[in-house]
Amino acid sequence: MNIPKLVQDLSKKLSGKIYHQYDMKLLNWFNLGGPAKVFFKPNTLEDLIFFLKNFSNNLPIIVLGVGSNTLIRDGGYNGVIIKLGKYFSRLSKLDNNTIIAGAAVLDKQLSNFAKENSIAGLEFLSCIPGSIGGAIRMNSGCYGFDISKCIVSIQTLDHNGIVRTIRSEKINFFYRGSDLSNDQILLSGTFKGEKKNKKKIKEKMEELSAYKKKSQPTRIKTCGSTFENPIHQTQKKAWELIKEAQCENMKIGGAAISEKHSNFFVNQGSATSSDMENLINLVRERVFNTSGIKLELELQIIGEKK
Repeated sequence: MNIPKLVQDLSKKLSGKIYHQYDMKLLNWFNLGGPAKVFFKPNTLEDLIFFLKNFSNNLPIIVLGVGSNTLIRDGGYNGVIIKLGKYFSRLSKLDNNTIIAGAAVLDKQLSNFAKENSIAGLEFLSCIPGSIGGAIRMNSGCYGFDISKCIVSIQTLDHNGIVRTIRSEKINFFYRGSDLSNDQILLSGTFKGEKKNKKKIKEKMEELSAYKKKSQPTRIKTCGSTFENPIHQTQKKAWELIKEAQCENMKIGGAAISEKHSNFFVNQGSATSSDMENLINLVRERVFNTSGIKLELELQIIGEKK
């Protein structure tokens, strides 16, 4: 199959943007990685369904949110990356304490919308740098709260263009994950909170924000927590295990560990994806040698090595 020709033909029939060999560096928080073989940004649900039904190729498909927990390898991604457009960024109230949020809505936007409508229980999302689709899939959470505690249902689209609604009790959520299959594209989520005074909600959000600023680095090229906390093996956090393995000041090329939080890895400006992945692997090895615990990634690594 001639991918450039297929992309060119589809571009005439889609309202969204579609590209061949698209630079992904500006679409992830590390600012790293090679190009996507095909990049598609649908404007509407109809656009997305048309693409899925007419992109007659067996290339793998990944949906990318804001790229806040994704490391794209230097060789790029030999497949299709879809980034949902404005149509999928809608927010609306279903009733007094229930909100429907499109998959491309930022976590912080949903939290603010809930606050403005005096709905409590979604304050934690103000501290999570991502979009709702990714948050649902990985059961994002912090400070004792996570998606599973407030999600009612989700709407998905499979690769055959069929839309489904799935109730939350049919989804197996676990620590930083779920059993949602990769061929299900998340379109939206329905969230339920409780009515509360807007001032109290604002105070809670400010409290969480202040704690985050005190303990985590900001305004740098990082993708948040690199490793999951090994909750089933020890009470220690990943950052504690990294610190005990004496990895705090470690760096490879332009990839380094944050001085403020040892589970945050940073692109100091000159890093390659290989630098970052090699640093990740070295830290994981040292932690295992020190503690016997194998750290699992919280961020996802996609693509091919150069």
